[in-house]
Amino acid sequence: QVDRYLYHLRLSNDVLLDVMARFQAEMVKGLGRDTNPTATVKMLPSFVRSLPDGSEKGDFLAVDLGGSQFRAHRVKVFADGKQSSQLESKFYPTPKEVTQGNGAELFDYVADCLSDFMETKNLKHKKLPLGFTFSFPCKQTKLEEGVLLAWTKHFRVRGVQDTDVVSSLRKALQKHEASLDIDVDVLALVNDTVGTMMTCGYDDQRCEVGLIIGTGTNACYMEEMRHISLVEGDEGRMCINTEWGAFGDDGALDDLRTEFDRELDLGSLNPGKQLFEKMISSLYLGELVRLILLKMTKEGLLFNGKVSTALLTKGKIEMKHVSAMEKDKEGLSNTKEILTDLNLFPSEEDCVAVQHVCTIVSFRSANLCAAALAAILTRLRENKKLLRMRTTVGIDGGLYKTHPKYAKRLHKVVRRLVPTCDVRFLLSAGGSGRGAALVTAVAHRLAAQRRRIDTALAPFLLPLAVLREVKDRMRAELEYGLKRETQANATVKMLPTYVCGMPDGTEKGKFLALDLGGTNFRVLLVKIKSGRRRSVQMYNKIFAIPLEIMQGTGEELFDHIVQCIADFLEYMGIKGARLPLGFTFSFPCRQAGIDKVRTVAQNGFRWQLCTCLVNGIILSKGNKWLLLLAQPSQDVFYALLHSSDCVPSALHSLLFAECQWTDLNLLVQLDFLTDIFYLFRSYVRKDYFYEFPGGAGDVVLLSSSQIRRILGKWKPATSLNVFMSWYEKMTSGMYLGEIVRQILIDLTKQGLLFRGHISESLRKRGIFETKFLSQIESDRLALLQVRRILQQLGLDSTCDDSVIVKEVCGVVSTRAARLCGAGLAAVLEKKRENQGVERLQITVGVDGTLYKLHPHFSRVLRETVKELAPQCDVTFMLSEDGSGKGAALITAVAKRLHNVGQK
Repeated sequence: QVDRYLYHLRLSNDVLLDVMARFQAEMVKGLGRDTNPTATVKMLPSFVRSLPDGSEKGDFLAVDLGGSQFRAHRVKVFADGKQSSQLESKFYPTPKEVTQGNGAELFDYVADCLSDFMETKNLKHKKLPLGFTFSFPCKQTKLEEGVLLAWTKHFRVRGVQDTDVVSSLRKALQKHEASLDIDVDVLALVNDTVGTMMTCGYDDQRCEVGLIIGTGTNACYMEEMRHISLVEGDEGRMCINTEWGAFGDDGALDDLRTEFDRELDLGSLNPGKQLFEKMISSLYLGELVRLILLKMTKEGLLFNGKVSTALLTKGKIEMKHVSAMEKDKEGLSNTKEILTDLNLFPSEEDCVAVQHVCTIVSFRSANLCAAALAAILTRLRENKKLLRMRTTVGIDGGLYKTHPKYAKRLHKVVRRLVPTCDVRFLLSAGGSGRGAALVTAVAHRLAAQRRRIDTALAPFLLPLAVLREVKDRMRAELEYGLKRETQANATVKMLPTYVCGMPDGTEKGKFLALDLGGTNFRVLLVKIKSGRRRSVQMYNKIFAIPLEIMQGTGEELFDHIVQCIADFLEYMGIKGARLPLGFTFSFPCRQAGIDKVRTVAQNGFRWQLCTCLVNGIILSKGNKWLLLLAQPSQDVFYALLHSSDCVPSALHSLLFAECQWTDLNLLVQLDFLTDIFYLFRSYVRKDYFYEFPGGAGDVVLLSSSQIRRILGKWKPATSLNVFMSWYEKMTSGMYLGEIVRQILIDLTKQGLLFRGHISESLRKRGIFETKFLSQIESDRLALLQVRRILQQLGLDSTCDDSVIVKEVCGVVSTRAARLCGAGLAAVLEKKRENQGVERLQITVGVDGTLYKLHPHFSRVLRETVKELAPQCDVTFMLSEDGSGKGAALITAVAKRLHNVGQK
């Protein structure tokens, strides 16, 4: 009979799944900047971004306002590896004149209680950090600030809504500080759910949900920053205070609310507000039972239809009565006693019926709470992109702790609604007050860590004044490198390339190109057409260069090159063809002509100092290389026999020519692959460079990789060329990943990363490739994916670790881009002065994987150039086909110039 009467309070599994879906939609609405104003579930950012990691330590205070009592706590946290803490508390009443008075009286009362507590614990005259648990919805803009949105539960204090409650507390505390009574620093404002999550998170690091089921009800959880448009930034996670008690205030749950829910709401202090909470929390469940019993009695279903004065009185049945009536063994006897105290004369059947009413009301509470919690757990699992998730929910609140059956019902329904989540429910030890102290402890730890991280990364942050100095030093080095008397000691060698002509669109024919210097070797066939259908077609094949050849002998290297050429000619079906050839040789070379080369080691290759002269098929360093290149096959012999030049200019002249084929205004070329060079047309006098026969308009290659005057804190000590190429080691793709690894090791030694443990993988040189910087710094990459990259590298990282690693990568790549920008600005300024113009319009040809693939490098480079060379209007042109096309174009230009009688 009771079941039929209370049919609408019984919720099926399908209904609960529907409630779960509705709550998920409200969560999304609350997180959105544009939709939040109309959302009932406000999803308030707490600015708590990190959970305890066990390294927190010290003395902390906490005050807890929001329940039936006010509490003051002292929490002593020990960093002993056992995550232990010591809690001392004192409870104070919250009389009606305080909870429904004015704001000044409320916060004076809180300050007085805290002063009394500190005197009791002999803590006066000590400056201690304090966390403030405030169990009401607040809009926070930072951790230590919160504006009250609305009072809930039984609080109705005047003059506090829409004001900063931390500021009000500080004013009250200042009255005591003025009398040298107490000295505290309020570091954190914490909702009780957040405090509960932090308390449980200290004991179980899997805890990322906090739940309160007591006088009121609410939940919080750790949300991905990228989903919180209410807060700037998208790195890491932040605890969101859902304020789910207001769920349904917009009518979303009207189909589930009964006549009893509506009557209870009308008689409450806040009609139309906190409707979800009024169906769940202990403040209302006793009254809900009373209303049901009253109507059933009036209809003659209970107590022979006789209504007592007590049953007509609001608040006569409390949650403690409901809990007592639902106990297994003494439940019926408790029920009879409670009803008798209400001047009712129950029969045994009445007692059974009343007990069943209590069960239905409390069961509905647990069901609704489980549905909303299941929605949060589902969102957590989806955020992590997991098929199955293991997590912990921290819980506090009198209803959950004291009701004899509530916890089991809640656990059972949650596991039924989210079978893909393995949930542990952990009861908070010490309550939300301890959690507030732990939030304060974490904030204290993070502030100290932030200072140490800032100190470690400070050398990489280059202010504009430093960049201007770099530009000026580079500018001076350019002049040293060009002058006969200073060139020998110059670090920027300004090597002439003897490329004196640019493509003019008349070049045509088929050309071979070789590209040596990166991790692979390429052989290309390039077809150039002129006229109206001007175009360049390329065919290429990539050949690997084994490490033992890269660092072996010259004989082994050129044997390998010749074999690759032979394979390519056969692959293209052009055995025996006679074609001009351009040779991209990506190493610093001193040239005495376009076909005269002198080279040294770089880019992972070990070269013995040698001279090679390409003139038809003649190579110096004895006749050994001549035989090496000429003997393997007749096809190679003919290809090289008719080659018109060797271009040993490290991809640079080649890209220059390739880009100018597209843009005849191109006058500067820049490359970012495994080397950094700048190329410009230098208007030099004939006697300006020793043994330099060229004149005005010649192209000069400046190898800025050996500049020694700009030092970084971290540079690879085990590189092939120790104490050389420092500028390159701060800027080029070959070294940035290794710089990051060195910084990560340094931060880990300080205990700021990976729990202070340097893994074997982190000790391995080269494990952190530069490509990982591009992946980690991608704006589209969620922090969870960053964590997976680190785990693939054998680095067991937390979410906080991932944030720091991403920051380190950003600092290193930004420094590289800004240093490159400073060097390029020096080149551009020299170019502008050479032309004698007030404002220079110029195109820069660019290639290299770092520039092309890194998500921010090119932007930072362009911004830096604009800052340091404001009188230069620069267009950056990305090389479409790399240096291979450039080598062929230089060969084509050389052939054209040769045909018209120019050398």
